[in-house]
Amino acid sequence: MNSESSFTELVEVMARLRAPNGCPWDREQTHVTLKPYLLEEAYEALEAIDIGDDDELCKELGDVLLQVVFHAQIATEENRFGIEEVARAIVDKLIRRHPHVFADVDVDGSEQVLQNWEQIKKQERQDQGQATPSLLDGIPKQLPALMRAQRMQARVSRQGFDWDQIAGPLDKVEEEFAELRQAWASGEIPAIEDEFGDLLFALVNTGRFLNVDPEQALRQSTDKFARRFRALEFVVRTSGREISALSLQELDAVWDEIKAREKMESAS
Repeated sequence: MNSESSFTELVEVMARLRAPNGCPWDREQTHVTLKPYLLEEAYEALEAIDIGDDDELCKELGDVLLQVVFHAQIATEENRFGIEEVARAIVDKLIRRHPHVFADVDVDGSEQVLQNWEQIKKQERQDQGQATPSLLDGIPKQLPALMRAQRMQARVSRQGFDWDQIAGPLDKVEEEFAELRQAWASGEIPAIEDEFGDLLFALVNTGRFLNVDPEQALRQSTDKFARRFRALEFVVRTSGREISALSLQELDAVWDEIKAREKMESAS
């Protein structure tokens, strides 16, 4: 069975599940109730990419595709749009936003491609009746906070609102950290939260200068912490003790041993 017939079958299966004699659970779903699943499936696909498992990635991309077909089927039943309109919309957008491929526009590298992309999007918003569209329009508020900050910073940077060198964002991190200390000393919770947010925003900008994806970097650090903490749990359990019975100094000593062992293993 080729890929085209498989996709057609997927659309038909989804329609059957939503039919009057279909699955009660599938029939109950709406665009709103499906929102968590769309996010969940996307993150599971990311995890498959991170571990480099092609078989798992293939399955997870199928789950993501199912969510697209699911939403399109709901809209079809309400005579709003269908999967063909979904596909046509993205095809038209790709052709429209790649004039250097499908038209006679010349570009000099990927940076110019991104600049042209933003100009085309701006023109699209104007064509849709937004008289004075903002450069930040179109960045979803529902994005993870680190990703949304990164998108905003990258977009304004392409218009010249940026530092010339890494020293700028690094100095900003130090400035925001000092302001966080001052807020903490004042004991005012709103001020502490505000300055903590400013510090995170500055760190995201620094990551952009270093070509570090903040979402990915934090995910890796979180995974590293989880790995080391599980190792700590194992060491403590095999010694016949409980974590709660150990002092912070004792736990730090075990933690340092685990870190040292990891470094030795990675160097060998």
